[in-house]
Amino acid sequence: MEYAHITPEEIYRNAEAGVYIESGNACMGALGFTEHGKAHAMRSSRTASDILCALGYPERDCALAAIAGYLHDIGNTVNRVDHAHSGAIMAFTFLKELKMPPEEIAVICAAIGHHDEKTAFPVDPVSAALILADKSDVRRSRVRKTAVIATDIHDRVNYAVVDAKLTVDRENAACVFRVTIDTEICPVMEYFEIFLDRMVLCRKAAELLGLTFALIINDTRLL
Repeated sequence: MEYAHITPEEIYRNAEAGVYIESGNACMGALGFTEHGKAHAMRSSRTASDILCALGYPERDCALAAIAGYLHDIGNTVNRVDHAHSGAIMAFTFLKELKMPPEEIAVICAAIGHHDEKTAFPVDPVSAALILADKSDVRRSRVRKTAVIATDIHDRVNYAVVDAKLTVDRENAACVFRVTIDTEICPVMEYFEIFLDRMVLCRKAAELLGLTFALIINDTRLL
């Protein structure tokens, strides 16, 4: 069989992929979760790729990280529960139809299948980059207009984030996630309370990439 060299740009333009992303986002909205649509997909895609590129990984590895980042939440169109696993199976079928090489499909499916913190683990560089990209996308614009900030801690914490930036320093082998929170909206401890598991996962992902991980909130290092 002749395989195709699929680029991230082709996936971004693919109408079928777009339907799965937006369908999953609609389901998440109905369930009361933050935005999981194309904005999150694109940010995760570009950040995952940028991480590997900054560390000197081959261009194709960066491209696979970008594709995995874009597709990682398509399983939400099936159900939020086990969405990483259903999303990996959906991605397998989708990418196989595009005639992507099986070796590349395997890498992407492994990354998608290992990105949710309940069952996640960084099994290779692409999965590690996806974990860091996904978990660092914390921003006010992900909070939906229908959210009730006063009663939902997840919406409140996301809404309180004034700025969040993940940086990779290859020279010093460091990955730093710096967050600025408006403490009049929520205390720093609330962020740490709901995102602790995710940040521990980010530390594991950074370690696989040969980096130390630091979480700095309002100029105070917490991890």
